[in-house]
Amino acid sequence: MNDRIARRMEDIKPFQVMALLARARELEAQGRSIVHMEIGEPDFITPQPIVEAGIAALRAGRIHYTPAVGLPALREAIANWYSKDAGITVPPERIIVTPGASGALLLAMAALLNPGEAVLMADPGYPCNRYFARLLEGKIIGIPVTEASAYQLSSSHIDSYWTPETRAALVASPANPTGTLLSQTSLAALIESVESRMGTLIVDEIYHGLVYEGRAATALGLSEHALVINSFSKYFGMTGWRLGWLVVPKNFIGAAEKLAQNLFLAASTPAQYAALAAFKLETLKVLETRRVEFQRRRDFLLPGLRSLGFHVPVTPQGAFYIYADCSQFSADSFAFARELLEEIGVAVTPGVDFGCNASRQHLRFAYTTSMEQLQEGLKRLQAYL
Repeated sequence: MNDRIARRMEDIKPFQVMALLARARELEAQGRSIVHMEIGEPDFITPQPIVEAGIAALRAGRIHYTPAVGLPALREAIANWYSKDAGITVPPERIIVTPGASGALLLAMAALLNPGEAVLMADPGYPCNRYFARLLEGKIIGIPVTEASAYQLSSSHIDSYWTPETRAALVASPANPTGTLLSQTSLAALIESVESRMGTLIVDEIYHGLVYEGRAATALGLSEHALVINSFSKYFGMTGWRLGWLVVPKNFIGAAEKLAQNLFLAASTPAQYAALAAFKLETLKVLETRRVEFQRRRDFLLPGLRSLGFHVPVTPQGAFYIYADCSQFSADSFAFARELLEEIGVAVTPGVDFGCNASRQHLRFAYTTSMEQLQEGLKRLQAYL
């Protein structure tokens, strides 16, 4: 009995795609050529100004703990970013710097949820969202969403699924795995619907900046009570640096700081100093060039997949994913993903990683690889199918 594992672990599943990625690495070690469209990580390296700022911090000996809520200069820089980019005022004291967006989500869930309280979230959706709620003994209500709502929660979903035990709803815009956005009107309606029930809306905005038509609306311009998660990983290209942030309402500041102190002391000090360079004009120019390149890749891959018979009813407006219905080819997306990997060396993510709602009918294609690789991947798919 001494090595007994907690019961919650039965409900927390591994990423299925990791098994496929491990197999892809095995095949590459054997000399096989693999086209990677399974990895949700920009293929670009961190912009040079950020790297140089990180190196300078290390050389200057800036390796000691920062305050638990983050380096004051970085919190100020993020606040200035909101002012310049979105035209909104966010006081720096409401910004909590965290070890990645995962750290921000953990703080948000821990500050909100009592055991047995429920969180509403879209299915399909990023799997870690539900597992954080489960870790804290919360209940996860996965709401089946379709193209009718652009795979997003709507105020009508809140009306239908909210119960007395519901504490919060979580949305992502742009979303993983679908790449779809919530319009400002839809986001405002969600906020009204949740807050009128004395609940809290948690908004994942980690793909802000990677939007290809129009702009992504931030919840911070519509509510002072929403919890907003963001990250330096996706748009800023700092995945391995593990740095994110959480914007909290004023009455959450003390709780968030107390949790941060106890859960992780502080985010990485060199990463925080490096991130100060993320908002420099020279860095932003690089990031805009990369955003344009991601759009070029999307505009190539999306019609290519559709022409092969994959059904993609909603054009993804952001992030770097295409969530495609593969039911014309297979009734089991995981088996189909394995087949594509073994037979033609194309690695994609099965829908089963993202929930239960028609998950065996879908694959996620990530355009986080070069145009040359995307072209090769489509060529292999066309020949095989």
